[in-house]
Amino acid sequence: MNAGPLLDPGLGYVIVLALALLFGQAAWHKWRALGRFGATLAAYRLVPAPLLGLSRVAMPACESAIALLLLPAATRPWAAAAGAVLLLAYAGAVAINLRRGRRDLDCGCTGPAERRPIAAWMAWRNVLLALLLALAGLPWAARPLGAIDLVTVGGGLAVIALLYAALDRLLGQIMPRSAAMRGAR
Repeated sequence: MNAGPLLDPGLGYVIVLALALLFGQAAWHKWRALGRFGATLAAYRLVPAPLLGLSRVAMPACESAIALLLLPAATRPWAAAAGAVLLLAYAGAVAINLRRGRRDLDCGCTGPAERRPIAAWMAWRNVLLALLLALAGLPWAARPLGAIDLVTVGGGLAVIALLYAALDRLLGQIMPRSAAMRGAR
């Protein structure tokens, strides 16, 4: 018997589905443009040159596996831990390069359609997402899901997706452009 806190399955499914979608989308962006992703990865100067070829394939493979393995209860704790480690590694890569003063690097998080420079908020975002994954990896309460849970999960997932997209656009596009316009005056 588990004496620790148990995560409500309604909240658990909102977190797991949202992060599975996020990892799936991140993997898809990388698979679509492996060459560009490899160049982005090399620009960070954190992976030794002999390992770049392997790393550019291993990272989207890991993201794909995490997206899929977050869904079944049997693999969820392992996938949540692996996802949290990967997100913390991404946060560390951004933080290291910001500390180096390399603010012009492409974050690699928007796919081949858009180039976005790294920023501190990206590291913090990944830390927050890693904490959510750690929460999803906790044991879940055993209770049957009802119709209201489906509404809660669907609504929660929609709200999180919209909030994530809005914050990403605000912090990644609007604020930098606004700052650039203020600086041009």
